[in-house]
Amino acid sequence: MAAAGAEAAAEEEKRLPEGDPESGGDSDDEGDSDSSGDGEDEEKENEAEIQRLEEQLSINAFDYNCHLDLIKLLRQEGELVKLRRARQKMSELFPLTEEIWLDWLKDEIKMASEISEREKVYELFERAVKDYICPEIWLEYAQYSIGGIGQEGGIEKVRSIFERALTAVGLHVTKGTALWEAYREFENAILETAQPAPGSIPSPEQQQVLCSQLEKIHTLFRRQLGIPLLDMEASYAEYEEWSEEPIPETTIKNYKKALQQLEKCKPYEEALLGAETPKLAEYQAYIDFEMKAGDPARIQLIYERALAENCLVPDLWARYNQYLDRQLKVKELVLSAHDRAVRNCPWTVGLWIRYLLAMERHRVEHSIISEMFEKALNAGFIQATDYVEIWQAYLDYLRRRVDFTQDSSKELEELRSAFARAVEYLKQEVEERFSESGDPSCTIMQNWARVEARLCNNMQKARELWDNIMTKGNAKYANMWLEYYNLERAHGDTQHCRKALHRAVQCTSDYPEHVCEVLLTLERIEGTLEDWDAAVQKTENRLARVNEQRAKAAEKEAALAKQEEERAEQRKQARAEKKASKKAKKPRTGDKRKADEDDEGEWGQEEELPSKKHRGEGDGVLPEEDMEVETGLFGRSEKPDGPAVPKEKASTSRKDIPKVFHDSSKDKVTVFVSNLSYTMAEPEAKLRELFGSCGEVVEIRAVFNNKGTFRGYCYVQFREEEAARQALALDRTAVEGRPMFVSPCVDKNKNPDFKVFRYSTTLEKHKLFISGLPFSCTKEELEEVCKAHGNVKDIRLVTNRAGKPKGLAYVEYENEAQASQAVLKMDGLTVKDHVIKVMISNPPLRKLPERPEPGRASLSLEPRQSYGARGKGRTQLSMMPRALHRQSNPVAKAENGMVQNSPAASSDPPAEPKKMSNADFAKMLLKK
Repeated sequence: MAAAGAEAAAEEEKRLPEGDPESGGDSDDEGDSDSSGDGEDEEKENEAEIQRLEEQLSINAFDYNCHLDLIKLLRQEGELVKLRRARQKMSELFPLTEEIWLDWLKDEIKMASEISEREKVYELFERAVKDYICPEIWLEYAQYSIGGIGQEGGIEKVRSIFERALTAVGLHVTKGTALWEAYREFENAILETAQPAPGSIPSPEQQQVLCSQLEKIHTLFRRQLGIPLLDMEASYAEYEEWSEEPIPETTIKNYKKALQQLEKCKPYEEALLGAETPKLAEYQAYIDFEMKAGDPARIQLIYERALAENCLVPDLWARYNQYLDRQLKVKELVLSAHDRAVRNCPWTVGLWIRYLLAMERHRVEHSIISEMFEKALNAGFIQATDYVEIWQAYLDYLRRRVDFTQDSSKELEELRSAFARAVEYLKQEVEERFSESGDPSCTIMQNWARVEARLCNNMQKARELWDNIMTKGNAKYANMWLEYYNLERAHGDTQHCRKALHRAVQCTSDYPEHVCEVLLTLERIEGTLEDWDAAVQKTENRLARVNEQRAKAAEKEAALAKQEEERAEQRKQARAEKKASKKAKKPRTGDKRKADEDDEGEWGQEEELPSKKHRGEGDGVLPEEDMEVETGLFGRSEKPDGPAVPKEKASTSRKDIPKVFHDSSKDKVTVFVSNLSYTMAEPEAKLRELFGSCGEVVEIRAVFNNKGTFRGYCYVQFREEEAARQALALDRTAVEGRPMFVSPCVDKNKNPDFKVFRYSTTLEKHKLFISGLPFSCTKEELEEVCKAHGNVKDIRLVTNRAGKPKGLAYVEYENEAQASQAVLKMDGLTVKDHVIKVMISNPPLRKLPERPEPGRASLSLEPRQSYGARGKGRTQLSMMPRALHRQSNPVAKAENGMVQNSPAASSDPPAEPKKMSNADFAKMLLKK
């Protein structure tokens, strides 16, 4: 440490500027003085930044970018001791990239002069070549080793390193040639030193050494020419020129074969050369090509090349490790690949499980496997079920170690202790973090019970475990009871089987009939008459109660449905009366009918209702907003008969504006704008100014109601289609305090499934979902909290339609590793007296309403309280059962194809339906 301190002091001396007083330099010159002052300021800033980065890493040691920034600053400042320490810490946590290793190695090589220091550099090279297979590092290693050629065994050590390098990257199509040439140059240098002095005759020993050295160079040429490498032709020409003997036919044959193989590889190499990062598709195509060829060394190399550029892709590591496990099966190679996989992608539970299996497969010591499992528990998985999987894999390993022929053993006690710890861990650690254990069916406890019953013959312990399982909310499920029954059936006795089934009949709520059938089957085969009678009575009583409960539920649902239908009928009649009263006031025939006054009473109480979603929102085409439509049972609209009667002139000037119908042929140059303020003055002028930056605006059609009030949405038509596409980028722009929605103009009558949602609704492992934020939290404040754990690419604060925050946010990081660490560090953090919850973004699937079949109304007993995301529409499909519909609307039989007394054709009021009680209504439904 003293030597290191001296080195640091010496380096510090070198860093001092010439004009600094401490260095004894001349500081009279004013320019030198200013430069010195600037240097001191910069040095102080760097020291403060170094201190800040060190503090940040003490809080979160897994901040990859923070490690990089610290190393860069320390290298710039020449802080050798701190630089070594920083690099060492980073290498313990992460595999380092080729660039980081080369910088580190070159710095250490400059400082290494003593033999002991050179040995430390050798150790550093050994660590470097294990992280990734990099030709540049191997070449640097080999060339550095040449510097120790004068030491004992130096030549053989250099050859050993070159041979290892050729094994690792000698097949690299584009970079392998450099290694082969360096190796040959080294051997040529040895040959030169072995040459006798000019004019002297070599001794037999010298002649033997010369022949041996020449053969080494011949062998290198022949080996290289049998491998498909770039510039093979130049290597062949060099061999022809160097060799005094003709090239053997075998070498020529291998050379031509390698040339043919190179031609096959060139398209894949060219694809990689022209592709942009991450090049996954190009690498996968190359891997598939090599897999068909079947050369293990080449397959391994192309996998390593792909991983060097895509080290954070778990699936690529999984495929590589699977290939090594099944094909090569070399212990050192397999375990090294698994270790690098979990160091690069520690959040992926599948990689840890494969690592544990590989260690067991290669008979690694138990203590090392247990230590690796503990590391896995601290890896920061992103789902509760991941912890269940890793525990199950470890428990399987422990179970395979036990010799169950012995009544008791150390391994068995360790297995039982691990089962108990797993149950407690899921209950305490996992449930506290994820608000769920990840194991609702208690699979770990079920496996424990199976081990006790089948392998340890301890049914008493198995029953205790199953009793615990049932108390965790599983007693209502038939499959859980049948699982326990099967275990009792195989390893217990009939008495406990009968007892379990009786309890199951009493407790099961999902499939009681199935449990009752199993109980009757048991008694039919093994029970006495008394047992049979008891089982029949119990099952009959239980099924009777179940049927009674179902009937009551159906009756209650039917009553609610009837009440809802009655309310809907009353609303329908009220609208019909209003419509009839306005028929005499209708203006011109053929015009689109205006919205009735009933709607104005419902929607016009306030000038602005920001919390309600107006119909047409997100639709490309306004679906006849101002037309009153009544639908019958089958969804057919009934238009009133009779001539149109002129309507009274509106009091507002907007009512005098002629209605412009939407032209669907211009949808491609039109966008639909919604969620605007109802009180917006002159929306056409406001929006023309806003959208003018996108391109030439041809027309803006704002939509007003029959009182002249702006309805919060409009159509913006452009001259060019490109302008309409650019306008979509203004979606969610704040306009008068509200987020403006901009969507493509699409006719939803022709495209009923069209939805516009700009954000992903699937699992995104690099994105976080944060809840519980204070409403006053700004984007900048949240970014300040999040950037301590990684490079934040984007932050989105979730707001309602009025632009008010909801206390939710999505934070996107550069990669999964940063997001995983952010979850670990930020979950449960307090922000402005609010405890936030942080998890990986995985939105639940949206439940879409089922669509009725064409021409048929779907009948549901559910109370119709919800009307979808857009609120209750003006056109509600009648959900009255057909039987009631026929009673309330009697229709005469058709004669000669004509329906008589049709409600649409008859002006007589419909007959009053017969009053029915709730019980009558339920009975009628059950009969059907």
